[in-house]
Amino acid sequence: MLNTDDALDTQASVRRANLRRALQLVFLNPGAQTRAGIARATGLTAATASSLVAELIENRLIVEGEQAASTGGKRATTLSIDAEHHLLLVVVIQPSHAYIALVALNGAEIEVRRVTYSREDRDRVLDEAMAAVAAEYGDRLLAGGVQLPGTTDGRAVLESVQLNWHDVPLAERFERALNAPVLLVNDVDAEAIAEAGRDESPAGYRLFIHIGGGIGAAVTLDGELAPGPRHRAGEIGHVQVVFGDAARECRCGQRGCLESAAAMGAMLGEEFSDAMDAAEIAVLAARADAQQLDEGARALARAIKLISALLDPAEVVIGGPATELGPRFLEQVRRETDYPSSGTTQAPIRYADPRVGQSAGAAQAALTSALGVRWSPEQLLAASGPRS
Repeated sequence: MLNTDDALDTQASVRRANLRRALQLVFLNPGAQTRAGIARATGLTAATASSLVAELIENRLIVEGEQAASTGGKRATTLSIDAEHHLLLVVVIQPSHAYIALVALNGAEIEVRRVTYSREDRDRVLDEAMAAVAAEYGDRLLAGGVQLPGTTDGRAVLESVQLNWHDVPLAERFERALNAPVLLVNDVDAEAIAEAGRDESPAGYRLFIHIGGGIGAAVTLDGELAPGPRHRAGEIGHVQVVFGDAARECRCGQRGCLESAAAMGAMLGEEFSDAMDAAEIAVLAARADAQQLDEGARALARAIKLISALLDPAEVVIGGPATELGPRFLEQVRRETDYPSSGTTQAPIRYADPRVGQSAGAAQAALTSALGVRWSPEQLLAASGPRS
């Protein structure tokens, strides 16, 4: 595990850091990177770079490829990602089913499974699914990324209303079955990680807002998730943004919450469900009341304007089922935020990339937790799977 490190600047920790640097260079330029290229990019000696490459090959993380074009001397051997051995396990847990994928180190999904369950048998079905994966792929599993609705510290599900889980040590439970490290990721955080990965070199803050049956947000900084110390960052759905007679009652019992105006049910009506597919949501959106959509856009814009003034994000991304609301809603949100506010600038606002599927963020989180590297945007899209 290259991302296991200690706080002391020991020889072992320095070598692990150099291994990560070398591996990231191969990930960013597979099939073209060379030992000499790694030495030049890192400032390490040729002998050290060759030693790092040898260790990465021995650990089946990279492989040698064809010889590079001659530059006048001996032709160098190119390096690529070893996609034939290690696997990442991705589990996307939803209230009635789970999507399970085995992902190679180059981002390619090699197998996809889906299990369904009821609330009563969910634990048993998930445990059996993990046992089945371990029986077939156990010696190849590098790490697991488990995406779910609810708050988590990466090890336990602190609270999930949708799953009716409270303080569930899920990572430890799955690790016993898989004999591999497991990281839990909130579903909105996973979406934010995936969107940040669309950039070759993500820089600055990015605000991601998921709008579905509820509303949640996440912030990334230079492509990395920026969580709070109590793992509650992004819980913006029940912040009051509408006041007076316009404030509607929210399901939480308060009035004027962001969700009461801008959640999909508030804008499209009680027919909306997070279980709907894109086509079904589009039908609801086409016949939605324009005034309710405008009220939702206005409430959302207030939250975006305030958060943007604080963070100065490179961009604001709206994801989840709200992407099916179409260009009119997005333009309304942009108009509602586009007013003079001394000292601030207008942050670009867009919908989430439709090519980024539901498993990409959890897969990237698992890869980073195990090896300390990121995929290129192309590799991330390969790991995306279908959109939920």
